Amino acid sequence: MQNIEWSKLPFGYFKTDYNVRCFYRNGQWGEIEVSSSEIINIHMAATCLHYGQEAFEGMKAYRGKDERIRFFRWEDNAKRLQDSAEGIMMAKPPLDLFHKMITKAVRLNEKYVPPYGHGASLYIRPLLVGTGAQVGVNPAKEYMLLIFVTPVGPYFKEGFNPVSIQIAGDYDRAAPQGTGNIKVGGNYAGSLQPTERAKAEGYAAVLFLDAKENKYIDEAGPANFFGIKNNTYITPESTSILPSITNKSIMQLAKDEGMTVEQRKVPVEELETFEEIGACGTAAIITPIRKITDRKTGKTYEFCKDGKAGPVSTKLYKKLQDIQYGEETDKHGWITFVE
Repeated sequence: MQNIEWSKLPFGYFKTDYNVRCFYRNGQWGEIEVSSSEIINIHMAATCLHYGQEAFEGMKAYRGKDERIRFFRWEDNAKRLQDSAEGIMMAKPPLDLFHKMITKAVRLNEKYVPPYGHGASLYIRPLLVGTGAQVGVNPAKEYMLLIFVTPVGPYFKEGFNPVSIQIAGDYDRAAPQGTGNIKVGGNYAGSLQPTERAKAEGYAAVLFLDAKENKYIDEAGPANFFGIKNNTYITPESTSILPSITNKSIMQLAKDEGMTVEQRKVPVEELETFEEIGACGTAAIITPIRKITDRKTGKTYEFCKDGKAGPVSTKLYKKLQDIQYGEETDKHGWITFVE
């Protein structure tokens, strides 16, 4: 294994030794298979290629100071994958199969789980695709669940330092009664154009508004949005938002800290009333936001004027990270050890 500079890892693909696969055929899931190949052999008429029968998850394994490796809320990821599968009519992987596969993938690649203290983790990518051949628009009869892992650093190169993002009012991420609430590839393909445009204009990410009225905050491309004011944690409620497991966890931690939690519509003009704002998700945990610019109107909202994340965001970020790495007691039963 090559020497890895754990503290300098980007959030990207890094080759590991093995991945695990399981196939659904004839109405049932088969045996778990181990592969050292990064290549998938797939039928040219597979439904994932033609009709978008593809869903995925993102989760992490962490190595604590005690050297033990732990998953964070794996069952929530498994259930969300089942929801995604149901949403686009794919075979739903059973929870026990999901757990066996992620455990096997991590054990086989244990040397790639970053050591404690470097701010890195092992990213786990479960991928579910329709492999059965169809020419008409119909769900496949065969599916593959594949899980690969890769060591990663922070999602944004700024790490926990505040970033600037852009409101893209001329693009919709997902329709109100579409697939925005499940984790399927089409949602992300649709966000690529405004995201790349925002990056070219000096922003780290895009913030999307609701597709129906174009006046409420929906979510950032790779993460949920939240705002903090008057000891209250506020995050948008929408049928086109992916329910973030990280956001759900932070809401619970905010309640633990005596904060009020509100999940509701958040109009754009409310931005100027927040004391702190940020984005949250598996990849970044919390990314504080220092500036939001509305590309259409040119209006800018500024936060973190001293260049640092706000005190509440910092506290919640540290608290969640400490639970994930085993530094703080897991009162909510979120951690499962990889034994």
